Amino acid sequence: MQFQPIYYDGKLILPKIELNMTSEQSIGIITDLKRKQLLMNQLGDHSQYFLFRAGQSEYMRLTVEELIIFLIKVTERRERVALLIDYFALKEERKVKIKDLSPSKRMYVTLLRVFFAHQPTLVLEEPYFYLEEEDRRHFKRILDDLSKERQVLILTSNLEDALISCDAIYRLNELGLYPLDIRDSEEEKQEVQEQDQANITLQKISTKRNDKVILIDPPEVDYIESLDGSILVHVGGENYVCALTLAELEQRLSNFGFFRCHRSYIVNLQKIREIITWTKNSYSLRLNTGKDAVVPLSRSKLHELKALLNI
Repeated sequence: MQFQPIYYDGKLILPKIELNMTSEQSIGIITDLKRKQLLMNQLGDHSQYFLFRAGQSEYMRLTVEELIIFLIKVTERRERVALLIDYFALKEERKVKIKDLSPSKRMYVTLLRVFFAHQPTLVLEEPYFYLEEEDRRHFKRILDDLSKERQVLILTSNLEDALISCDAIYRLNELGLYPLDIRDSEEEKQEVQEQDQANITLQKISTKRNDKVILIDPPEVDYIESLDGSILVHVGGENYVCALTLAELEQRLSNFGFFRCHRSYIVNLQKIREIITWTKNSYSLRLNTGKDAVVPLSRSKLHELKALLNI
């Protein structure tokens, strides 16, 4: 799968992308609304891709059963209606009109078009965004079955949604496209043990989302914050919980260009765009992060920071 670069006002918005996709592997790309639309638009003219766009609607006057019958006919499938309704877990809703379903169930039924698609590659924009927990579980099961024979690409702005079904996840932003290192908790425990035994210097920051461990390269980090007893690592407008203390992170990241600018903050020196003076004794740092982020700067740290930045 290839995407051509797109520039806007001389600025690269979408880099050239080549994804090597195989069956039995679902790939997720985390990005913003504009880039999601650009990716979808580039795939619109290719017959090998089935595109599902966020917010797509369904035939509201049909019942769930009538819709499934219709989809079987137009796609010339041979499955029995009753068996599919059981497989989709829609026995209770089979006689209900789609317009009368809950918003989550309505979107779940709309997503079932993916099951009937004949194209070898399925591209889904925000498939889990509108779904409640039960419908998420049902659709994940269906998508997992489909991925055994199809290629699946999920475009989303939410890491948790990508983690539901994706084996490999990339982040796409103004810095380009780069993979996220995601591992199961047991894999991470094993790696930590091996690193401790070998006394290896920290190369990645270990954070956690749900049951997944997210390994973040230090240059990706904007800043690290201590908030309400938790350590939050901020990357591209999102934050990830880290088990290490600020003191431990300060020590381990000292060789990666990080600075303890406040008792509750560590900042990536490469991301500092401006030193803001509020009063004679009050300062902040504005960061170049793609989203306007401002962190406090202790008065006692000002001269040390200026020396590090040669200003």
